[in-house]
Amino acid sequence: MQFSEFVASSGRPAQFRPGEHVFRQGDPDRSIYLLQEGLLKAYYLSDDGRETIKSFVLAGDTISSLSSAWKKTVCTFNLIALEASALVGIDFDELYEASRTDLELARDVMNLLLEFAMKKERREREFLTESAEVRYRLLAEQSPGLIEKVKQKDVARYLGITPVALSRIRARCASNPIRTRR
Repeated sequence: MQFSEFVASSGRPAQFRPGEHVFRQGDPDRSIYLLQEGLLKAYYLSDDGRETIKSFVLAGDTISSLSSAWKKTVCTFNLIALEASALVGIDFDELYEASRTDLELARDVMNLLLEFAMKKERREREFLTESAEVRYRLLAEQSPGLIEKVKQKDVARYLGITPVALSRIRARCASNPIRTRR
């Protein structure tokens, strides 16, 4: 069985309005979510209330707090809808058990996890080796519509800079529209 067939047969559809949380940091959640339409923001909150954005989730993406789903602990981050969003929740234990006996499903799950790991690896490399301006340019190239949909303070938090620094970067990029080579 393909992953898409498993989702169709075992997934639980859910709708979220803008501002509604799919799950919160510190709560248990044993699901993997497939975003069918809409836009989500995954973010961390520090003890002092400072928000850091982990990622934006676009239609077609999957997301989960794997710590919570696999290890049965609590979610390490928050997931909130930025616009009306339709998701399908998949129980992690059901998926894990089904993939143990279905080679095609296991392959699809492994490919899904590899894509997720490569996305995280790319984000880590960019964050550790590229300037904020290059990270901004890469985001603009890879997800051009995202920058138009997301508040600028959220773009700044995602890039790990202040809104003032983002404003300066945007001005430089507007006056010097060089494409990155990635």
